[in-house]
Amino acid sequence: MLANENIRKTAKEKGVRFWEIAIAEGVSEATFTRKMRMELPDAEKQAIFKIIDKLAAAKQTSDK
Repeated sequence: MLANENIRKTAKEKGVRFWEIAIAEGVSEATFTRKMRMELPDAEKQAIFKIIDKLAAAKQTSDK
């Protein structure tokens, strides 16, 4: 089982790429990818889920 599998699954389902999350978080894609190797604390996961939701919502409005 991969670390942070719930984040990976949610991002994939909503069409959000890791590099987009990294930019929103203010880190490089490499840094974000390294962070994802180990299970993150719940508070950090929740922050990432909020970013994913925000990015997905922005994509939906731009597609209309």
